Amino acid sequence: MQAKLETRPSVRRCAVGGALGLALLGAGLPATNATTTATATERDAGPAMSRFYDQKVKWSACEGTDMPKDLQCGKVTVPLDYARPEGRTLDVALARYRATGDSRGSVLLNFGGPGGSGVSELSVGGKEFMHLTNGYDVVTFDPRGVGRSSPVSCGPATLKIMEATDGDGGLTDPEDVLKRLRDAAAECAKYSGPVLPHIGTVDAARDMEVMRRALGDDRLNYLGFSYGTRLGAVYAARFPDKVGRMVLDGVDTLTEPLTEQGLAGARGQQTALENFLDWCVEDIACPFGLDARDARDQVERLVASLDSDPVPSAFGEPFTGQDMVGAIGQALYSRELWPSLERALAQLLDDGDTRGLEGFSSGGVTFPVRGDRGAGLTDEEDVPMDNLPAALMAINCADDPDRPTAAQVTASLGRLRARYEEASPVFGRYRLTQVLMCYGRPKGTDYIRADVKDLDTARMLLVGTRGDPATPYRWTTETADRLGPSAVVLDNRGEGHTGYASSECVHRKVDDFLLYGSLPPDGSSCGPESAGTGSD
Repeated sequence: MQAKLETRPSVRRCAVGGALGLALLGAGLPATNATTTATATERDAGPAMSRFYDQKVKWSACEGTDMPKDLQCGKVTVPLDYARPEGRTLDVALARYRATGDSRGSVLLNFGGPGGSGVSELSVGGKEFMHLTNGYDVVTFDPRGVGRSSPVSCGPATLKIMEATDGDGGLTDPEDVLKRLRDAAAECAKYSGPVLPHIGTVDAARDMEVMRRALGDDRLNYLGFSYGTRLGAVYAARFPDKVGRMVLDGVDTLTEPLTEQGLAGARGQQTALENFLDWCVEDIACPFGLDARDARDQVERLVASLDSDPVPSAFGEPFTGQDMVGAIGQALYSRELWPSLERALAQLLDDGDTRGLEGFSSGGVTFPVRGDRGAGLTDEEDVPMDNLPAALMAINCADDPDRPTAAQVTASLGRLRARYEEASPVFGRYRLTQVLMCYGRPKGTDYIRADVKDLDTARMLLVGTRGDPATPYRWTTETADRLGPSAVVLDNRGEGHTGYASSECVHRKVDDFLLYGSLPPDGSSCGPESAGTGSD
């Protein structure tokens, strides 16, 4: 399913970077051929790669609906399989805003996901980054398998995957769910084409090195959000001497398995829900009354009631408690959405009207025509509507080496269910069903867990937000410790997922580093926006 995305960058980044992490963590897809790293450095410098490294980007006006006139588009060609650079290729879509004065090169953006289209994000949210054009061309891209860059899809299997894990089915009869996920894998392969076995963060990081060279930059200057922090860290491990000014905002974990990531997400979202309800009950229009504890009880009862007796959605399909949980989860990624969430919940309680919540929840799946879309860029209108979750599924599982057997899943499910429901009585069950989704797929790369550590790079800025429901603050400090002395932590004592668009203080410090090399001291902080901006 695809999220309905807001046009404000702070909101849209949340929808891509966090909310879809709720929806689908991965699927029983075909094997991902993660590139072996033993000789990767040698191959990166080999003669077969010279044709990719020697190319230059040809920029022109972007084609497509409502594209800004000053946004330029281009592409780079990369190997489909880095183990065979002399073989098939694919094109990666780029977009940029040019520097307003003398350019010192480019700063590359990744907005998160995985599965988010950078070109689409920059086209609607570029104003957030215009200050960076004082020194840089601001460039972004659609990673391989995403958007216009050979997009993956599961076709009709997208709905089968959702149905298999909807409600309690995945918890009471895991063997049936695992079989259905396994059966869906063949359809995902059929609709995705040849890029699917070569999707994942390791290959995307190597694509970024091709981009750096094609852009003519001596080093990679980079700003990555949420999943984009994982991508940036992998690039830094692969190409440590090519790291320029790198910022990682909303820092992802490099070590925790999907089961632990799901628990962290459940806890974070439960906290975010409680913060929302504390805010809501201060408003006379709050549909849950004026007592926060009673409001939490009402939400739990409402979820259970809708699961047992769904109401019709705007499209006539049943709208369940888990549908409501998914919608609330997406709205909680940005405090800006709290008033809209309050109104949507009031619509549901007062009139049984689900349209407000459906505006947050993911939906709108259509099925593409089967066929190899080839190496060239895909036209905007031909990008499958399920590309966002399909890419998220493929990339997350490609990056995760854990593959428990059916027997292990069945044996551990009761214990896991207790842990998830303890972490969140609202989001626990919803998050637990997603843990099943990598079953049936051979394990992904262990490179991220094993080798992305102890980096010898230029200093990097890591931004962690205390109230982040998607990437808990501890992941920032843990990742900084893992990366080593080059990592500098900025503590954002605010709410929401990532800090650049929601905190003027974070925004200023990030821009100062990228533009002028002014790095804040390790451990410095930005205060909550409600208390004014500043640092200590």
